[in-house]
Amino acid sequence: MKKFDTYMVNKIFTVPYLDRMISEDSIPDTFFECVRRYVKTDDATIGEAISEIYHFMNYEYRNEYYYKNTILNQLLIKKHDLYNTAALTELPIGDSKADFIMINGRGVVYEIKTDLDNLIRLENQLKDYYKVFSYIYVVVGNKQLPHVKEFLKDQKVGIYELTASGRLICRKKAFYNRDNLSYEAMFQVLRKAEFESIILKHFHKLPEVNSFQYYRECKKWLERINIVTLQKDVMKCLKARTLMLIENKLEEKVPYELRFYAYFSKKISTNYQDIDKLWNARMEG
Repeated sequence: MKKFDTYMVNKIFTVPYLDRMISEDSIPDTFFECVRRYVKTDDATIGEAISEIYHFMNYEYRNEYYYKNTILNQLLIKKHDLYNTAALTELPIGDSKADFIMINGRGVVYEIKTDLDNLIRLENQLKDYYKVFSYIYVVVGNKQLPHVKEFLKDQKVGIYELTASGRLICRKKAFYNRDNLSYEAMFQVLRKAEFESIILKHFHKLPEVNSFQYYRECKKWLERINIVTLQKDVMKCLKARTLMLIENKLEEKVPYELRFYAYFSKKISTNYQDIDKLWNARMEG
């Protein structure tokens, strides 16, 4: 694909863009341009167009959305349990952002490297993730696989390959690594209500200091907790952010191509009827 084409497809498959398509009556011009280029079906519904563009990505360029949607479908929905395992995306940790995280009893980071990515930042990204999490997988296509295997040959980081057939296959198992856990990093990923809940659990009260000193004092109190115990508490807090408490049948009600979007969109929540309405609508324009 040409650079502009890649940019255009990447733009469509984002949560804000899809939110806009669902919440507004009009469809953006960039979507129609993408349809003109890549959709062969005449008189297609919007859903059929999205599906064709998505499958076009499969053999032309698998972008980050494609990887994330595949991880959600094949690992979270198929291998785990939507109602016992939570997923997060783009979680800031140090100077990095974790692409995809799954948390059940333990937290696992999935760092994506598409065919257009390089490995320059990978070493620092892994260092950041190990400050909070103990299991990491790097997810790559066949093109990147030999380079990543060589890069990680002496490390505890695991590898998943997204194969040409679209399957995720574990090429190297991840082993736990707690050597680099950091109080500072774990404190930074927590929201105020979350670190307060941990402090109350362990000390049954909160620091009584002025607002200027409060965050610093809370961090000091967290540092009095065993770091592995704190990590478990942090995992529980992060899991609670996105864990589905009601069986809303996302895997049955939402098309495969939009499940990552449906899971992470704050506008959709569990109202999948809006997705269905868009999916079955005829295109005008």
